[in-house]
Amino acid sequence: MMKFRFRRQGTDPQREKIKQELFAFNKTVEHGFPHQPSALAFDPKLELMAIGTKSGAIKVYGSPGVEFTGLHRDTTAVTQIHFLPGQGRLLSLLDDNTIHLWELVAGPPREVGGVKREGVVYLEEVDSYSLPGRPGIESCSATRVTVLLLLRSSDLLCIGTEGGGVYFLELPRLSLKDNQTLLQDQVMQSLPDDYRCGKSLGPVESLQEHPQQSGKLLIGYSRGLVVLWDLTTRRAEQLFLGKQQLESLVWERSGNLFVSSHNDGGYSVWAVSKSNTYNHQPVSSSIPYGPFPCKAINKVLWRTTQTGSPVLLYSGGMPRASYGDRHCLTIQQDKDHVTLDFTSRVIDFFTVHSVEQEKEFDEPSAVVVLLEEELVVIDLQTPGWPSLPTPYLAPLHSSAITCSFHVSSVPPKLWERLVNAGKAQRGRQHAHGSWPICGGKNIAPPPKHQELLLTGHEDGTVRFWDASGVALTPLYKLGTANVFHTDCDPSDDPQDSSDDPDMQQEEEWPPFRKVGCFDPYSDDPRLGIQKISLCKYSNKLVVSGTAGQVIVLGLSDERSDHVVDVSVVDLLQDREGFTWKGHDRLEPRLKPASFPPGFQPLVLVQCMPPASVTAVALHAEWNLISFGTSHGFGLFDYHRRNAVLARCTLHPNDSLAMEGPLSRVKSLKKSLRQSFRRIRKSRVSGKKRPITTPTSKVQEANAALAEQEDVAPIQRRIEPRSADDSLSGVVRCLCFADTFLRDGTHHGPTLWAGTNSGSVYAYALEVPGVGSGRVCERGGAGESSVCVEAVLGKEIQLMHRAPVVSISVLDGRGKPLPDPYEASQDLASAPDVTNAHSVLIASEEQLKVFSLPKVSAKTKFKLTAHEGCRVRKVALVMFGSAAQEDYCEHTLVCLTNLGDMHLFNIPALRPQVRYDCVRKEDISGIASCVFTKNGQGFYLISPSEYERFSLSAKILTEPLCSVQLDRPLEHTPASDGATAPPQANGTHKNPMGQAEGQTEESPSSLSSPILDTPLDSPLSCADITLDSTGEITVEDVRDFLTTVDEAENNLKNIKEEEGRSTGILIN
Repeated sequence: MMKFRFRRQGTDPQREKIKQELFAFNKTVEHGFPHQPSALAFDPKLELMAIGTKSGAIKVYGSPGVEFTGLHRDTTAVTQIHFLPGQGRLLSLLDDNTIHLWELVAGPPREVGGVKREGVVYLEEVDSYSLPGRPGIESCSATRVTVLLLLRSSDLLCIGTEGGGVYFLELPRLSLKDNQTLLQDQVMQSLPDDYRCGKSLGPVESLQEHPQQSGKLLIGYSRGLVVLWDLTTRRAEQLFLGKQQLESLVWERSGNLFVSSHNDGGYSVWAVSKSNTYNHQPVSSSIPYGPFPCKAINKVLWRTTQTGSPVLLYSGGMPRASYGDRHCLTIQQDKDHVTLDFTSRVIDFFTVHSVEQEKEFDEPSAVVVLLEEELVVIDLQTPGWPSLPTPYLAPLHSSAITCSFHVSSVPPKLWERLVNAGKAQRGRQHAHGSWPICGGKNIAPPPKHQELLLTGHEDGTVRFWDASGVALTPLYKLGTANVFHTDCDPSDDPQDSSDDPDMQQEEEWPPFRKVGCFDPYSDDPRLGIQKISLCKYSNKLVVSGTAGQVIVLGLSDERSDHVVDVSVVDLLQDREGFTWKGHDRLEPRLKPASFPPGFQPLVLVQCMPPASVTAVALHAEWNLISFGTSHGFGLFDYHRRNAVLARCTLHPNDSLAMEGPLSRVKSLKKSLRQSFRRIRKSRVSGKKRPITTPTSKVQEANAALAEQEDVAPIQRRIEPRSADDSLSGVVRCLCFADTFLRDGTHHGPTLWAGTNSGSVYAYALEVPGVGSGRVCERGGAGESSVCVEAVLGKEIQLMHRAPVVSISVLDGRGKPLPDPYEASQDLASAPDVTNAHSVLIASEEQLKVFSLPKVSAKTKFKLTAHEGCRVRKVALVMFGSAAQEDYCEHTLVCLTNLGDMHLFNIPALRPQVRYDCVRKEDISGIASCVFTKNGQGFYLISPSEYERFSLSAKILTEPLCSVQLDRPLEHTPASDGATAPPQANGTHKNPMGQAEGQTEESPSSLSSPILDTPLDSPLSCADITLDSTGEITVEDVRDFLTTVDEAENNLKNIKEEEGRSTGILIN
């Protein structure tokens, strides 16, 4: 056997320049809702909102597309944020008791899409401060910051502490004004003896500046005391002697009243008058949800209106026994009273209202509520106070995300129909007011094409998102639960609560109203969506789920009431000895169901046993779908409603495949036994034993050649996987292709399937009216022309039995085949059928290209042997050059289990560049990654956030924003190139504590990361040939469509090569 190796001749400067124009790695923007939010702020002048998180991130939002991200040096929780109104500055308080000052600063001019963009702004940390401890006190808890207040003049920051002291910082220099410090002892001297009683006043709970008289502060202490303090005279003007533990304070706009909220679930209104120094009793006091013990009212707001009745808003206050576990915000105005009931904890809230001094009333227009899992905006100007739809910050994880699918260049007609379907849905639920957080200006060029991101969820829904720009906007939601009878079917409820007067009376108080869309609880886990496929030209959608359900849907603009056709496909094919121990199938509805405008189900294909669907493929031009589970795969003609093929892939030892993901009957002993067997096998296979099989002789020859050659590339030894491994029959990928499978002259429809055990099945399909050669020859023969037929053409067994991750067919020019309808409707160039096609099979261990129809190996790259990693995700991407408009290359993008991206050209599989993308510990992030066709991608960095990245030097979707500030924007000098983009979830830690509103190209992205192990230039004449050092790579290929001549040739080959198996051997 011959041994080949790489010939390394150094790098080609011309090729390196082309790679720099094609490839550049950038993490561009984070879509979705920030994970674990902990603080909220609003700038009423700039109309910007800031959210802080427990991981130390600060995210500033304005109008859709306006986003800035900052990351503190330490991953410490942000507890408070405060804007300096109009200045583009904000202060953050961290859990480690440090205060940080951030500024929006102007970056250097940038060229985007051929246009020079100036005024691009990003967020930068400029200073920080830590409050020193009090002398003589060892514990630092006395100076632990509890509350911050920024005065209207924005030149002084008031700091309340746990020890009861109030400190003052000069802004923006963050310097302490010692002469202004107010300690608790000074306040105690002004108290009457009967109130003092030797007790401490407790921490400072609230600081509020007088709305009309600058320099006067309300200081609220935990014990209940509220002091009106004059900063100029440094004395207490009035004392309000509250007796309940204080939670928060708020001024009424005129300054004649203020409201305090308490831990007993009540609030009090106090009058401010110069006549009384001591106020023992409030004007009024109320426990709105009493008289039984209630939880604390954490925050209260009082907003005046022109109608005369103020709007009162407060969080908490629920009766402990009955509704202590509810997360609520109450809105009251005159007789209107509503208790907003959320599904996650209230972090903070603010109102959007008039802040001009000359205005007499607040006139609140909206209340923005930050919850632990979502953001809710309530329109206060519309009767009934409906919620507003969010153009961004939508909770992606309203139900847990189970899969995703990206569609690029969406046709305008499909886009319009989806938008209209979404509007019809939202019209019943939301108000149509304007979005109140509308600051800044998005100066990014409008997208050339519309992009869709589809997410499948645990509750059986599929959500459609506008992924064309920075703001990930919800478009439309598709539900599949109404196709089935579920455990929580509303029609199955035995009793309707609306008919019960006792229930009605009970529900009237408190007046709860469910708000928000975060609902982590699934009615039935079997509804979970596992795989999605959408044809953007025919408007056909395939959705498959956890219980073996595969639903084909079509787009309709009208409501429809119909029965969904059901077809059952038995993948076991009556194989004996297997008993399904998992969950039951979902029961389909037998009566007509109502389906709103949008995607409506046409046919339901039920796989039996009802195992989770692991792969799905759609070819709308042929009206075919293919689906796979852990038991096998099937082919279904949804136009004629008949099953074409069912193939079982189970191994006799595949016992775990019969238990399912939701089964509780898995034996711990069995798992341990299998683990020990695998360890024993690997140990035994590592020992040197004299074996006289032909395969071992070849391996010994390879080993001898490797010892003689000094410069042979170092490779890891790859152990073949046992055929007895559990779940070896799982179908990992499916692929339709119009290619050569029977012979080299007739091409036609084919179906390819790859399994977990390294098996690849290729079927020749006979689709009426499609294909050439034999398909058309049989077209006139009776019934065969009506039904689709599938004939097994090739069966390939990869040597090491590594799971097959992806199968793609390449045309005669080595380019991927176009999508269905693209070639027939002249939407893409027709594939080359004059030259031989090839198939690219990516397993977890290596990438390999075979010629068709002979299935002989052309080239390969052994990723596991060379890099020590395994393939997790594969995509064929077209990269355009940033320098040459008409130059592009088709590239294979590979994501490994170590989180790095490897890029290869096709069909030669020459390595181009490698990038570190995802942390190797982030298993869910790697598993959730999805690529676009133009070189971008998404992966989950938390349950509620997608990280968007770009591998293309030409295509970038990034925030490019400008903001008009009251102060001049300072330009920061461009250092060495640019700054690294921060990652708020900690995947990329920024040592400078700096963040950008735009992500610029990092210097590392301009050089090829594979320069440390340079390969020969793809432009040179030295091609990379098959490298089989230290390994015999033999695939067993069974050809079921051989002609008489081919059979004779194969017989000659078998006679010449004694001792080999009867298949074609590929080395």
